[in-house]
Amino acid sequence: MPAKLRTKHLTLVSRLTRAAWNLVWLLLYRPSPIPLHGWRRFLLRLFGAKVGQGAHPYPSAKVWAPWNLDMGDHSCLSHHVDCYCVDRITLGAHTTVSQYSFLCTASHDYTEPTMPLTTAPIALGDHVWVTADVFIAPGVTVGEGAVITARSSVFHDIEPWMVAAGNPARLVKPRLLRSTTRAVQES
Repeated sequence: MPAKLRTKHLTLVSRLTRAAWNLVWLLLYRPSPIPLHGWRRFLLRLFGAKVGQGAHPYPSAKVWAPWNLDMGDHSCLSHHVDCYCVDRITLGAHTTVSQYSFLCTASHDYTEPTMPLTTAPIALGDHVWVTADVFIAPGVTVGEGAVITARSSVFHDIEPWMVAAGNPARLVKPRLLRSTTRAVQES
């Protein structure tokens, strides 16, 4: 088991709060029209999420525990994103998680007979783009400005201003911005 993972037990209070959130998600969050990002920000904040100005949580984005979610200004959880935030998930400002991606902060310790729940936080820096159908594992940090290409699986930290691809994701190249003549990668 990686050092970052820790065993976690769900209490009765957390289970009841999750049940209340699931009801709110089903009746008020999920059926809301796509343009009503403000309404969904309100509902997430009501359940303890830290949601920045102009953040775009889409109605089909599934958030497991809003109190473990931190969305920076103008960040986005797009269509059908599964935000399994048993532990903390942080999205930096101007960070986008595209459709069908899965942010997973929990697993089980299969080396123990009872397979206890283990968790580790996920952190996505500012200006990150997680493209379509990407899996990000517990304990991963994606550095500022990084791009994870479609259908990648990320099990290790990704350096800032890099493009990563594959399963498992590997660094492919520095992310270059057209407005500069050099890579924005920090040396």
